[in-house]
Amino acid sequence: MSAAERRGAWVWLALTTTATLVVAALVVPWDWLPGGELAPVDPTGGLPSDVLRAIADYRELAVPLGLAATAVSVAVAVLFGLTPWGARLVRRLPGGRFWPVQVVLAVLVLVVIGRVAVLPLSVPAELVRRDAGLSTLTWPGWALDVGRGVLVQTVATALAVLVLVACARWGRRGWWLLASAAVGALVVAGSFVYPVVVEPVFNRFTPMTDEPLRTSLVRLAAADGIQVDEVLIADASRRTTTLNAYVSGFGSTRRIVVTDTLLADAPADEVRLVVAHELGHADTDDVLTGTVLGATSTMAGVTLLVLLAGTGRVRRWAGVDGRSQPLGRPDAVPMMLGLATVGMLLALPAENMVSRALEARADVHSVALTGEAATFEAMQRRLATSNLNDPDPPWLLQTWFGSHPTVAERIALAEGWVAAEVR
Repeated sequence: MSAAERRGAWVWLALTTTATLVVAALVVPWDWLPGGELAPVDPTGGLPSDVLRAIADYRELAVPLGLAATAVSVAVAVLFGLTPWGARLVRRLPGGRFWPVQVVLAVLVLVVIGRVAVLPLSVPAELVRRDAGLSTLTWPGWALDVGRGVLVQTVATALAVLVLVACARWGRRGWWLLASAAVGALVVAGSFVYPVVVEPVFNRFTPMTDEPLRTSLVRLAAADGIQVDEVLIADASRRTTTLNAYVSGFGSTRRIVVTDTLLADAPADEVRLVVAHELGHADTDDVLTGTVLGATSTMAGVTLLVLLAGTGRVRRWAGVDGRSQPLGRPDAVPMMLGLATVGMLLALPAENMVSRALEARADVHSVALTGEAATFEAMQRRLATSNLNDPDPPWLLQTWFGSHPTVAERIALAEGWVAAEVR
């Protein structure tokens, strides 16, 4: 890149970063309980001592394994991305005469290496989940899930990398701007595609046939001003005993999904509250909010990646020849993935801070829509018991990896809502 283009890229990075911050400031509900405040937080979440012991026993094993797996994944990405090893590996792959083939193979090989590297940790983690009664997978089923994960990760990553490499090879002035916008557009497209393409890879979905419950949920949605023709059931029991529900997509692909484990273990009034929470996401277009933030932050991230990859020091670390456009070369793929992996890890606290705020708003919505604060608290305790969620995890762990408020915070949120209503 010329000096003028680098200046332009820095300006674009500043603009996309500013756009992300402005959208987050205007749209994300940073005040979890407008007009009120959380009740004092009980770190036990009101859970009985035997449940707290079971949670502590499980997390004493699961958390170190999870953190170690994350560390190994990042270390492998850095090892291959910011040393000459990755570039040398890619140069030995077939497809050199047709760069898209070599790019896809490079992504596939690096994804597989990353998964293999964490196997010594992911296998014990699966054993811990089984011992805790959280996993119902057989080993062949577990291996199949790992394979599916590799496939999904490879396809998604390869699409983004192919776009970036193609734009770099085009090499015209402002190619980095086109690359940034194109990868951002992929994020938006992914929000539409994910519910109908990716989710069925891992679960089968069937319409809810329990007429009284279905009618109740449809009426609940109607009272919220949201038209829902059907609620889908995911066959999560094939792999886990945990309870869950979620909303994904937006527009014509927006869907509310309830797991069969939740229907089997929770009474109808608690299922209604879980669905009311998901309706809260739909009512405030949280998926759209996340998509916009994801697109703008991704555009900023791609621009920063281009700037970093354009520096001589990073290219030398990665063993990539800088005489031509470095990102237009298949052997630059490890460098891209290494930088992206580090960037995504560093961005996790901000991403999860936004997620927790959106989840808190959906919690308030569910309680306000149903008026059943006590049932909401019972539901949170049931979810914590079934999923073995720590009601009050360590601050750093929650800040970095917690996508939802803690169980203790969610219960305090409901109590705070009741207190505000009484006033």
